[in-house]
Amino acid sequence: METEGQLSLEQIRVFLEGSDGVALEAKNRAELYQWVHLLLREQGYDRLGRAGKGLVRQYMAKMTGLGRAQVTRLIGRYLAGGEVKAPVYRRHQFPSRYTGADSELLAGVDEAHGVLSGPATQRILQREFHDFGDTRYRRLARISAAHIYNLRRGRIYRQRRISYQPTRPTPVSIGERRAPRPEGRPGYLRVDTVHQGDQEGSKGPYHIDAVDEVTQWQVVGATAQISEAWLIPVLEAMLAQFPFRILGFHSDNGSEFINYRVAELLNKLLVEQTKSRPRHSNDNGLVESKNGAVVRKHMGYVHIAAEHAQAIERFYEEQLNPYLNFHRPCGQPELVTNTKGKQKRVYRWYATPWEMLRRLPGVAGYLKPEITMEALDRAARAQSDTAAAETMQAAKRKLFTSGGVHENRRTVEMPV
Repeated sequence: METEGQLSLEQIRVFLEGSDGVALEAKNRAELYQWVHLLLREQGYDRLGRAGKGLVRQYMAKMTGLGRAQVTRLIGRYLAGGEVKAPVYRRHQFPSRYTGADSELLAGVDEAHGVLSGPATQRILQREFHDFGDTRYRRLARISAAHIYNLRRGRIYRQRRISYQPTRPTPVSIGERRAPRPEGRPGYLRVDTVHQGDQEGSKGPYHIDAVDEVTQWQVVGATAQISEAWLIPVLEAMLAQFPFRILGFHSDNGSEFINYRVAELLNKLLVEQTKSRPRHSNDNGLVESKNGAVVRKHMGYVHIAAEHAQAIERFYEEQLNPYLNFHRPCGQPELVTNTKGKQKRVYRWYATPWEMLRRLPGVAGYLKPEITMEALDRAARAQSDTAAAETMQAAKRKLFTSGGVHENRRTVEMPV
């Protein structure tokens, strides 16, 4: 509706008395609010008396169809010195705590460590800042385990991150005939073998995985054949890499471990040997989980020629094993019993095997004579977690290229 010139208060009164059914037709709310602003300014609303203000209010309500409360709010906005106009909607956004550089840094950590779980990655980020003094991790050191997954879904992270997606593993059923009883002492090993597969009648190397039950200290070895003559030297080299004395050796019923040569070796070291029991497939779950999370993750599933076993063994001893024990956090299980008596393991915190070892009471009494806590601590602090992971990954890439070992993995983008 348009009016010619400014209406007087008397004209407004006459209009209100005989204008039933008349209302303003505005194209949108912005045009409606503009008309209200012009009306209040032309009538000089702030200078009118009580009766004049009442007429203008009635006129405004009549023409716009607005309710009394809305009319009062618009007039209040005008009297406050502001323009009566429709507010622009602005979506609320929380401030970003982590920058794009943080996402790139997290992608680098994941690339080096192989995308560990949220709690394990959280522990690495904390150690990088607090233990190794890398100020780049100042913000990430405070990140929650859950928010790590949010950053992994971000565009910057996905552009930076390239992951290697192996094929699905084949589980191996393993148990023990008599359960070892470590009673909080390190040195009770869970041992298993992982075969690298056959191709056209040619067998691949065998990986030997040994994990301490208490500290999760892990040593991996490789051999071209699983026979006694090939296996014994590898076992001796693996047992020598543990910093503490070996007290127990638990495996499945495979002939590679249940034979006179292995028994002779263990007897010479005064090591207790146990084997699997039926209908307890989860007894050796610790080493089984390490087979998939460590051996298969780094070596894949496709065939590798057995002739490369020595190069793989050298890579394990020089690079992978130190990384696993000094720089890769592991979930530490806690046995919880509910009101019904059912027990389950929960993982509330993560720590490296070295951190777990040095927490043990009287740890010096378990170490081998030639090993000291000071030497282990120097080895742990020689590099930061991510620097050690990057060194290990570089050595692995060299192994799979110049070493002639073929790594058949697909390069894929991280899933959302």
